[in-house]
Order: sequence, then structure tokens, then C-alpha cells
Amino acid sequence: MYIFPKWSLFTKLHNEGLISDIELDNVIQQKNKAVSVYYDLRTLLYLGIVLLTTAIGIVIYQNIDTIGHTVLLLLIGIAGISCFGYCIKHSKGYTNKKIDSPDSWYDYILLLGCLLLLTFTGYIQFQYNVFGNRWGLALFLPMVILFLAAYYFDHLGVLSLAITNLAAWAGISITPLRILKDNDFSNSQIMYVGVAVGLFLVAMSYISIVKNIKVHFEFTYKNFGAHILFISLLALMFYYDNIYLVWFIALAIVTFLFFKDAVRKNSFYFLVITLLYGYVAVSYLVVRLVALVDFDMGGIYMGILYFILSGIGLIRLFIYYNKIFKKHAGV
Repeated sequence: MYIFPKWSLFTKLHNEGLISDIELDNVIQQKNKAVSVYYDLRTLLYLGIVLLTTAIGIVIYQNIDTIGHTVLLLLIGIAGISCFGYCIKHSKGYTNKKIDSPDSWYDYILLLGCLLLLTFTGYIQFQYNVFGNRWGLALFLPMVILFLAAYYFDHLGVLSLAITNLAAWAGISITPLRILKDNDFSNSQIMYVGVAVGLFLVAMSYISIVKNIKVHFEFTYKNFGAHILFISLLALMFYYDNIYLVWFIALAIVTFLFFKDAVRKNSFYFLVITLLYGYVAVSYLVVRLVALVDFDMGGIYMGILYFILSGIGLIRLFIYYNKIFKKHAGV
């Protein structure tokens, strides 16, 4: 058996009785194997960017009276321009294919620059009302820049920011504020906007594949689009009590299409979310039908029995397709 030098930490721990012989043997077996810390480092760096931008916001809030708005805006602008300048200088240029980062700091500096851009835009609108009441313009301009940056610098994180900004611009974030302000909770505009945004994002994922433009962006587009589309259709089905069957049929069609696509591509993730959203819709329909037939304890027992049996069936369906996908992946 390999014996660690006396100065080895593991040998010292073993001699002091802090680790067992089995644990020491496990360390010995791993001594020549490389351990990847790639995702750990990326997570820490992304977390660092988020903490840095949060700290900037706290500093602004606590020192706004002493530093002044103009100085803070100038500092944020200079920092943001510096980040974009660094990325442009080290960029490999645009291509439809996936581009590897030129260095380890590139992705994080770009993400920081985009977050500073959003901070700068929101700051000047809130403090100086540069765009007046045209909040859509205040969201549209940074959205365009974010989409351009995502494609030119090939960054999925920036693409996610751009999609979120698109949703805000389209009304998903603005409409609830207006509803709360006007005390009008019967406004269904947000649901229709959600359907439109969801369909647009799903279409963008399809275009990415067909046109062979940033194919690796397809999952991000499809992921956002699927969740927004399903949630919006479910909301419409719940909202329109008299014509809920119409929206159920629409949701069933979308579920079927996503299900076929997930099976064709062996995507267990999209299979799971598709079946879960579909299960919610079917369960709502079943509860409505049971309520029409029987309101007494018999109806309650029927509902409980349905959820037990359907839950078991759904789990078995997940297990079945998981085995199939693993089998196909091994071929």
C-alpha cells in the first residue's frame, strides 16, 4: 500500500485517529485522479458578480446624499463601458457557431457590464425620468443591447437577461404593477401577453435550429418559452370559467406537441415539465367534472381516488420513459 510522506495532511489525520483506514485507502486510490472544479469555480465567480452588483446597489442607497446622483451615474457608466470595452477588445468576432471564451474572466466581465447597463438605465429613469412616462422605451433599449451582446459575445447568461427584459417590456412585469395600482384584478392582458411571448420564444428556439444560428441558444429559448406558455394557458383556463374547455383544448395541443418533441429528442427534462403542466390541466378538468356530478362525500372520495391513481400512473410514466431515454442514449 502506498504510504503518504510524514508531512502529508492525510497521514497526520490518520495517525491522530481522525480518519479510518478505509478513508485513508479511498484518498490513496484517488491520489492520481484529476478532480474537476470547473463548475464550482464558475458558480463562485457568477455568485461574485451578483454580490458585487448587489453591493454597488447598497453603496448607492446608503451614500446617495453624500456622493450625489451624477457622480454615481458617472462611475456606473465608466465601469460598464470599461467592461464592454474589455470584451470587445478580446472578442473573436461574431459567428453563427458557438465561440469559446478567450480567457477565464471574459464571461464574468461581460455579465457585470450587462448588469451595470441595467442598473444605469433604471437609475437614470427613476432619478431623472429621462424617458418620461414611456417605460416601455426604458426597457426596450437595454433589451436590444442585451440581445446584440448575447449573440455577438455568445453568452447564455446575457441571453437569459435579454429574455427577462423582453418579458418585462412585453408587459409581464409592468401589467401587474398597473393592476395593483388600479385595484383591477380582473385584467387578463398579462395572460395573453404571456402566450404571445411564450410562442415567440419557442419560435426562436425552432429558428435557431433550422437556420443554424447559435444552435446552443435553442434550449434557453425553449425553456423560457415553454414555462411562460404553459403557465399563461393554465391561467387563461382558470380565469375564463365559462369557456375553460377552449383553453384546455389549446393547452392539450401544446402539451402533445411538446411531448412529441421531447420523445423525439430524448429530452427527459422537457418530458417532465410537459407532463406536469398537462397533469395540472387534466386534474382541473376532472375536478370540475366531479363537482358537476356529485358534491357530497362520494365526489370527494372520487377526487381523492383520482389523485392517488393518477399520481402513481404519472410516476410510472416518468420511470418508463427514463428507461427508454437511457437505453437510446447508450446506443
